[in-house]
Amino acid sequence: MSSSVSLPVSIASAGCVSPLGLDMPETAESLRKGTSGIGPVRLFSVEGCQCRTAGQVDDRLSGRAAEIAPRSRRWSRAAQMVLVAMAEALQGSRGFRPDVVVIGTTSGGMSLGEEFFRALASRQGVAHATRRVRNYVPHQPIIQALQVFGIDAPVRIISNACASGSNALGVARQLIRDGAARRVLAGGYDAIAELVFAGFDCLKASTPEICRPFDALRSGLALGEGAAMFCLQPGDAEVQITGYGSAIDTHHLTQPHPSGRGPEQAMQAALHDARLSAGDVDYVNAHGTGTPLNDSSEGRAILNLCPTVPVSSTKSMTGHALGAAGVIEAAFSLLALKDQFLPPNINFRQGDADLPLNIVDTSRPAKLRNVLSNSFGFGGSNASLILSLK
Repeated sequence: MSSSVSLPVSIASAGCVSPLGLDMPETAESLRKGTSGIGPVRLFSVEGCQCRTAGQVDDRLSGRAAEIAPRSRRWSRAAQMVLVAMAEALQGSRGFRPDVVVIGTTSGGMSLGEEFFRALASRQGVAHATRRVRNYVPHQPIIQALQVFGIDAPVRIISNACASGSNALGVARQLIRDGAARRVLAGGYDAIAELVFAGFDCLKASTPEICRPFDALRSGLALGEGAAMFCLQPGDAEVQITGYGSAIDTHHLTQPHPSGRGPEQAMQAALHDARLSAGDVDYVNAHGTGTPLNDSSEGRAILNLCPTVPVSSTKSMTGHALGAAGVIEAAFSLLALKDQFLPPNINFRQGDADLPLNIVDTSRPAKLRNVLSNSFGFGGSNASLILSLK
């Protein structure tokens, strides 16, 4: 069914699990305090790696998940994160039954892939590991969580690198606006895995120091993990997703176009979709990974559009959650709008002369109505969202 009149898309409720907390209230407090959720890796050995830190979800995760569903103790960390975030979102919007579920992830974590490659190396248990990899599907953690709540709805997975989560929210919004669905459960998840951690370390994309996005001395990203879920429906709730834009620049497999043309096109498309001008944006939650090339590309795009707007990268506190980053940062943007404050870009000490951005280095109150949230990924996949306070 389609509609000739675009419907407003409201956020009925949301849930979030990240290195800053296991729910939205914990997360809001950590954001206001500028708490760092990045620390020494404790989930696996990092001996031999240049980088030895990451943003990891609190060890209370398993217990919190077990309170919701005792059988979840046997689930993967990714599935436990999804369960906890989904439970908070559904509790905040009682009676919410989605017509469809749209999820962004890069794969949810590569624990099964790790098992497979270890089996190959040791030549033990290869057949068992092969079966597990062959039968694994990225929506498995979502299905497990939905079954706990008795929800039987089709699941659509979007996986286009680090823009996955934002694109999931954008697609969900479009389904509602077009009248193709009345209620959509949208979100994303990714869990840190040793295989992925080692891969980024080999690429020299990870920093052996601290993650300091947009700083002149930035030297790389820190990986993170988490999940966030949004209950979306038509209506005039307090906060709406008013804009979504995507763009592909296809410049390089891993490097963004130095001009920032892809990010700028995504942001312009989101503004056009929201029927806003660049001057209407009150805060940009930047993709801001902390890598020299990524921050330079995004910074140029922001300067071209809205050079004086306050900007921060909350990845300085959480690390980069890959496919989940966009939805987690959309949850942070939602909290910023509701509580009227600017989340900080911690560890920022020295401005980059080539990127004279208005960096928010400490949390502070602010009057916010429109927040722009960016997510940019490998292969030139770019997505931007606009959340607005009504």
